[in-house]
Amino acid sequence: MGAACQVLPIRNIDKEYRAMVHKAVDEVLDKLEVAFEENPSPTLKELSGLFQEHRCTFLSASMKATIARLFPSYVEQLVTRCPCCDKLLHRKRFEPKEVSTLQGNFVLQRPYFYCAKCRLGFHPLDEILHLAEEFHQHDIQECVTDMAARMPYREAAEVFQRVTGIPVGNHCAHNTLNTVAESASVDRVIPDAIEIQKRIAKVTDTTGQLPILAVCTDGAHTPTRARAPRGAKRGKGSWQEAKGFRLYLLDANDRICHIASWHQIQDRETIGKALQVAASRIPQDKVRVVLLGDGASWVWNAMVEHFPQARQILDFYHAFEHLFTVAKLQYADNEERSHEWAEATMIRLCEGGYRRVMANLRLMKPRSTQAEQEINKLINYLDTHGTKMNYGVCLAQGYPIGSGGIESANKFICHTRLKRSGAWWVDEMANAVLRIRCAQYNGTFDTVFNHYMKARFDKNHDTQPLQNE
Repeated sequence: MGAACQVLPIRNIDKEYRAMVHKAVDEVLDKLEVAFEENPSPTLKELSGLFQEHRCTFLSASMKATIARLFPSYVEQLVTRCPCCDKLLHRKRFEPKEVSTLQGNFVLQRPYFYCAKCRLGFHPLDEILHLAEEFHQHDIQECVTDMAARMPYREAAEVFQRVTGIPVGNHCAHNTLNTVAESASVDRVIPDAIEIQKRIAKVTDTTGQLPILAVCTDGAHTPTRARAPRGAKRGKGSWQEAKGFRLYLLDANDRICHIASWHQIQDRETIGKALQVAASRIPQDKVRVVLLGDGASWVWNAMVEHFPQARQILDFYHAFEHLFTVAKLQYADNEERSHEWAEATMIRLCEGGYRRVMANLRLMKPRSTQAEQEINKLINYLDTHGTKMNYGVCLAQGYPIGSGGIESANKFICHTRLKRSGAWWVDEMANAVLRIRCAQYNGTFDTVFNHYMKARFDKNHDTQPLQNE
């Protein structure tokens, strides 16, 4: 704001600027001199600790001097115009704001202007620097959010303070992550179409054969409980599924190139909308899409709706698990026979003979009522998914037959952070962490945080009138 204001590039470092920085250096050297008198022979670790202790003193003073050098007209601004009515305004006073950055704390004296007609007060220096409303500025918020998504809030705050020397509380880590996560919508967490095309091009070989894109969907059990006031009894918790999907490419050497993951405690409709976002960014004419999942109907309904032309493959290990359940019940007195039957049956399924297996199951004389129930379940299972079990052909064509890709994503994104000893989560808090972890895994955390900063800036500088001057 203010036509007279300008930003000066630091090309020729003037004497005043040098003097301000040198003063900060002298203050640190004075403190180091005292420390060396007490310990004249410090180890390298002790030296590093001393410099870490005083680093922020020097850097914060240097930053403050740099702001004064770069933005002199904003720091000393006398007049500006109201952004609403364009009335010429004179500075009313200076208002101090203490800010905390990765380089330390310092106080900014900002010119304050007020338009009585519009009832609008503002600080032009805040806008040019994009100052955060909070004490801790955006650089700290970004680092704390990144760390709090990887480890418990208290641990994140402790590690952050140990590494940077800047104290932040676990409540700050908790609140910052949840606020940033509001910007982590699925359209920002999923990489954009341009980035996805780059990743596809990276794994496409020179033979012209299209790379395989695997789409996997599964759920990860998450410990949750109802929200309750602090100190109140929360009641017994429950386990809910954090439903999620993962898209990844396989290169010529069967190495995984990650595309996108999205996990939330959500319903089928919500995960379907998220899959739609991902599918809309995939150039499906440039990949061979394969769908992988277990026998849950919601898994297949969600995937097939958005990838209708894809090859469908039932996870091999889930299928084999069903066979072994029947084998153990039917041949309970002969373990060797149980294994032989299960393995021979799986070979037939791998060759596409699921109808023959169903016919043999119908002829089988159940050993017990429980065995009969499991045999009938397996017949229905094969009737529903038999066409997805031609594993031999799939392997020959290079397709994966196991859902290990989504299982590893469940562990890395969900279990590592949420399933910790004694941890119970309110749904919204768990989803906030999951959104940030997905953004980290997808390589879109910068996109999310940049949107958060812009949204906060727009909200704080929307020229809405103040209630009181």
